[in-house]
Amino acid sequence: MNGRKRAITALAGLGLAASLGLVPGSPAQAEPDIDDVQERVNTLYHQAEQASERYNEARVELKQLNQELRGLRADETRQGHRTGAVREQLKESVLREFEGNNLSAMAEFVVSEDPQKFLSGLSTMSAVETVQAGLYDEYSTETSALALRRKATQQRLTQVSELEQELAEEKSTADKKLEQAESLLGRLKEQERQELLSRQDSGRVPSDVPASGRAGAAIKYAMAQVGDAYVWGAAGPDAFDCSGLTMMAWAQAGVSLPHSSSMQYSSGARVSESDLQPGDLVFYYSPISHVGMYIGNGMIVHAANPGAGVRVDELHTMPYVGAVRPG
Repeated sequence: MNGRKRAITALAGLGLAASLGLVPGSPAQAEPDIDDVQERVNTLYHQAEQASERYNEARVELKQLNQELRGLRADETRQGHRTGAVREQLKESVLREFEGNNLSAMAEFVVSEDPQKFLSGLSTMSAVETVQAGLYDEYSTETSALALRRKATQQRLTQVSELEQELAEEKSTADKKLEQAESLLGRLKEQERQELLSRQDSGRVPSDVPASGRAGAAIKYAMAQVGDAYVWGAAGPDAFDCSGLTMMAWAQAGVSLPHSSSMQYSSGARVSESDLQPGDLVFYYSPISHVGMYIGNGMIVHAANPGAGVRVDELHTMPYVGAVRPG
């Protein structure tokens, strides 16, 4: 699809489990340290988010492709009608020209609905010399235009099919990472599990964020979701992924954003870290796979991961890439 092929994380199944220590070792092997477990869980959550954000981006592209496909099909239909109308005129002209003669030799192509077969039949019978040359040329042009439109439609259909396959692969990848994270958490004793989850839920929630206007509306919505669940591909009302939260937050301010962190990075004016203002979108990892909203005082609100949900964190909790100001 235009030479673009996303790199899909190849680590999955038992190979990944073994490399991260997810496969239980011998009975004599010591239980993993909780900090080590936290690191492994975070790694799996990040890999799941990378896949889910690629899924989101592909879903946006699929919507655009389907819109283009509908337009191409409508264009092909209109072109087919134009081609058919000219064919009828040309057919009538041929029949008038050969009226009274033996038409059995030309019967097959005269009644053909195939534009190329009809055109070829005329040329074979040397009818072009006797019928209106201008009408023949017009039909030839319309036939070529129809062939081009059919080719364009088929290309879009192929792209749609490939993208749908890619969506399925990304969904499978994200599901596997989340399943592995949950499996790892399940191996912990309940007390250790609660300690780990409490660490993930330790974000400080400010009582007031100084912002007004459109940024204020976006922040108000995002902050109201603190405590909601993280579900990949979700955009509310009770669960979000990272780009789903920022998309819906800025929608309250009348600003339309795509449901993709990497696409949102191109949706506004870039701002330096020193110029960050509440409401700005901040982006993480390379390639970009996470987005949050700056709320001032070195803090962000974001849909963190399935273990933490929507929460408040420090700006540099993750590898910082840059920021944009929507609108």
